[in-house]
Amino acid sequence: MDSGSWHLELPYDLWVTLPVSGARPSPRYKHAAAVFDQKLYIVGGSRNGRFLSDVQVFDLRSLAWSNLRLETELDADKTEDSGLLEVLPPMSDHCMVKWGTKLLILGGHSKKSSDSMIVRFIDLETNLCGVMETSGKVPVARGGHSVTLVGSRLIIFGGEDRSRKLLNDVHFLDLETMTWDAVEVTQTPPAPRYDHSAALHANRYLIVFGGCSHSIFFNDLHVLDLQTNEWSQPEIKGDLVTGRAGHAGITIDENWYIVGGGDNNNGCQETIVLNMTKLAWSILTSVKGRNPLASEGLSVCSAIIEGEHHLVAFGGYNGKYNNEVFVMRLKPRDIPRPKIFQSPAAAAAAASVTAAYALAKSEKLDIPKTLSSKFAGIGNDLSEKDVRTDIDAIKEDKRVLELSLTEVRTENSRFREKIDEVNSTHSELSKELSSVQGQLVAERSRCFKLEAQIAELQKMLESLQTIENEVQILRRQKSAFEQEMERATSVQTQGSGGVWRWIAGGQ
Repeated sequence: MDSGSWHLELPYDLWVTLPVSGARPSPRYKHAAAVFDQKLYIVGGSRNGRFLSDVQVFDLRSLAWSNLRLETELDADKTEDSGLLEVLPPMSDHCMVKWGTKLLILGGHSKKSSDSMIVRFIDLETNLCGVMETSGKVPVARGGHSVTLVGSRLIIFGGEDRSRKLLNDVHFLDLETMTWDAVEVTQTPPAPRYDHSAALHANRYLIVFGGCSHSIFFNDLHVLDLQTNEWSQPEIKGDLVTGRAGHAGITIDENWYIVGGGDNNNGCQETIVLNMTKLAWSILTSVKGRNPLASEGLSVCSAIIEGEHHLVAFGGYNGKYNNEVFVMRLKPRDIPRPKIFQSPAAAAAAASVTAAYALAKSEKLDIPKTLSSKFAGIGNDLSEKDVRTDIDAIKEDKRVLELSLTEVRTENSRFREKIDEVNSTHSELSKELSSVQGQLVAERSRCFKLEAQIAELQKMLESLQTIENEVQILRRQKSAFEQEMERATSVQTQGSGGVWRWIAGGQ
């Protein structure tokens, strides 16, 4: 493969291992990665329980690795005791985003403890590294969280703190003022989790997928409306995806590409894609066997090479630590209009507008004039055709909403039946348990009585043994007495016989 035109030889939508010249970085996982100016930057990670602090650079033009030498930017007031003299501390499970010519590194686990989130930077123009001063409501330190760039703000969600407590809080970091703020959300948030992935859609919605607790691997998808701070869990279509954590994700237009991950037993071999406009999963491609792409803790980035989008993956752990570079040339896709995720309140408002239009039509009102007077700030050049087109569109939205509502009601009815069935089963089991507990109490009482009787019987047996011994003694005494009596009788009989013989002889 020619290092100058290697991308032209790649097939579409398939992973290919890139040949590498020179020394490779050490294998690792749970590192951070970003692409800047046709170069892949790898920061930190973990291997064999040891945290790493190096910064490795892979040039996508020459296909060669190099080590980035950093210098520390120190404040004159900082002392060695502050721990900032270290260029870049060894860390794992951190996040990294590109902001201008800097790489911002947030959180992560390291041997040096910190109570609050630390924001570090690497200036790619000067190779300087340091800690950025922040203010406001700084979130607690954590790893396995997600960081998503929205305009000039970063959104931090979830993760696991130093005491292994799982989190599902949301925080903003304003990059212009470097000020933190906690986000007060409504509706039901995702369950606390870490090693998940997050993406931005339509510059308005934060989408969270997968991750794990200490015992459960999730395959759910949640949406946070960044305008209303409202969580929702929309209905998802397409292929069924398995629960996973430690996967990597990257968005390109309306598509969210998810690579790798696993559930501690198996690695995920499929590269899946969420079409964020249609909210539908699909499987893009799969790898076989113990491929490094079916790993936990790998990274994936996007790079534009000669005008075409490419995915670049590195590292991971699937029984062994990996350090290979994989690339996928993406087939160009059409870009539909971004989907607007309506909250329940927005859906109700849309239904109200639809009802108003329907009422106006039924009463034969002058709809263009009514709209012009009501929405004068918008303009007075609406035609009846335009309005009726809008009405038709709203009616279609209403029809879709009604169908969705019917499906939800049907699903709720099924859930109620299942709940009633479970409650009935629970009631029967409770009665049976109560009966069994009563039987156990009775049996326990009976056992106590039997044990008392057995103790008495044992005492009686011991008494019987004593009586039997006495009987044996009496029997022996009786036998001896009988023998004595027999001897006495025999002597008397012999003496009587002699006298009679003497008398007989005298005659």
